[in-house]
This record gives sequence, C-alpha cells and structure tokens, in this order.
Amino acid sequence: MTVTRTQAAIVVALVAAAAIILYAMGHPLICKCGFVKLWHFDVVSAENSQHLFDWYTPSHVIHGFLFYALFWLIAPRMSFGQRLILAVMVEASWEVVENTDFVINKYREATVSLDYYGDSVLNSVSDIAFMIAGFFLAARLPVWLSVVLAIALEVFVGVMIRDGLTLNVIMLVWPLDQILQWQQGR
Repeated sequence: MTVTRTQAAIVVALVAAAAIILYAMGHPLICKCGFVKLWHFDVVSAENSQHLFDWYTPSHVIHGFLFYALFWLIAPRMSFGQRLILAVMVEASWEVVENTDFVINKYREATVSLDYYGDSVLNSVSDIAFMIAGFFLAARLPVWLSVVLAIALEVFVGVMIRDGLTLNVIMLVWPLDQILQWQQGR
C-alpha cells in the first residue's frame, strides 16, 4: 500500500485540475453564503454541497471502496499507487461531469434536490479527498468489513435524509415516482 512521490504528485495534480476546471465552469470556490462550514445538515438548501462535509460525503467514501475493489479486480498487476491514480481520475472526472448544467438539471428534475445548483470547488475537492480516504480504508480493512461499512453508511444516510448513493444513481439513471414520493415524505 505504498504511493511514490511521483504518484502522489499526480494525484494532487488531478485534484487541482478538477478544481481549476470547476472554477472555470463558474462554480464558486466556497459557498456563496461567504463562509465555510465543517458540516451542513440541511439537504433541501442552497448551501447543500457547498461546505466541507454534508450528507453525501459517505457516498464518496463508498466510491473509494468500490474503486478499490474494481481496480483490484481488473488491474491486479498494477501497484496500489497506480490504482489510486485511476480512482482519482474517475472521481475527479465525475466531479466535473456532475457539475455540468446537464447533470445539475437532471438532479433538479428527477430528485428532491430542487435547490441544487452544483458543488462549490471546496466541496468537490473534499468529495475527492473522501473517496481517497475510502480507497485507503478498503486497502486496509477486510473485505467483509468494507461491505458492512458501505451498507451501514447507505442505510444510515437513507434513514436520515431519504437519499444516498444507491438512490442517487437510480434517480439519475431511471427515475421512479415511488422513490421520489418517498423522498418527499408522501
């Protein structure tokens, strides 16, 4: 589980590139409210996905678990550092794609995220950092514990906000009225 200096520099460069692209796309560096919170609790708010952590942070940890498993399976001869670079490339790319007008509008049309206008650059960088943390955790934990943690995170977030990684993916790919009604508390 080693990462060379060169590999670490590539990871930092990928995160910086995503941040620069997001800023160039017009996303604010920090919340438009003018300050940075450690945690923002209100999902149905213009401040969601603007601060360091939010209810969607656990989904990025799960991304790290999933990317670790995926690249361990499809690229077993690659070093840990090389697989980490691939995972950061995918996560950073997703952060950019997720913050395009097309995906933002899709979220707003198909989910309860009516006040969602995209992530701040700070939040996107934080999301990538949590994916990296999940990747490192998956490398150290037994597989069964990674699976249990992923399920526990999904269930906890699902109970707390009626959303999570699984529901987010379903609602982006194949929106279901039943899920939307449940998310809205009907």
